[in-house]
Amino acid sequence: MYPIKTPKIVRWPYPELIWRVNTSIKEVFLTFDDGPIPEVTPWVLETLEKYNACATFFMVGENVAKHPDVFNQVVSSKNSIGNHTYNHLVGWKTDDGSYVENVKQCEELVQTNLFRPPHGRIKKSQIRALKKQYKLIMWDVLSGDFDTSTDSDTVVKNVLENVSSGSIIVFHDSIKAWPRLKEALPVILEKLKKEGYSFGDLAKAISK
Repeated sequence: MYPIKTPKIVRWPYPELIWRVNTSIKEVFLTFDDGPIPEVTPWVLETLEKYNACATFFMVGENVAKHPDVFNQVVSSKNSIGNHTYNHLVGWKTDDGSYVENVKQCEELVQTNLFRPPHGRIKKSQIRALKKQYKLIMWDVLSGDFDTSTDSDTVVKNVLENVSSGSIIVFHDSIKAWPRLKEALPVILEKLKKEGYSFGDLAKAISK
């Protein structure tokens, strides 16, 4: 099991990490992990544009190297880019030196000051090593689109029942998430828009 809404008790020991955004307006922040993927990422871009929404794409360097054309589509859009390591490494299972080098390897391709640890699993020592160069981005709402045991209706429910102003929401532009994402994302965007939410630029919001 995994928490859809990140509990305060989980956030509390990690004040260096950004879990949500303090905002005075009704806005949320969309993020997509693990791309770029040709079968999914261009569709996400088209869907975001349809709803006048922007997002931050936390990209795996290996996928950027495989699909530079898709990466360039994201770069040329109004969306932001984040580093998600080169090989989708789990920090808890990786020594600090190897982890930091893997982040640097991805950085050579994506060139960003935003970083999200894969699976949200990062050691305190890795945080110390990276926080001078990066804004370390986590989340407070997990859509669950990656979960092959669930369905798109549950993904919609996960987001809509837990979102609030300032929420950072995680989706995945991956093959694994695609069956649920393609059904859930348009519904979520439509309903959030009807509820009066706008879709903020995370990079700009945390640089204020």
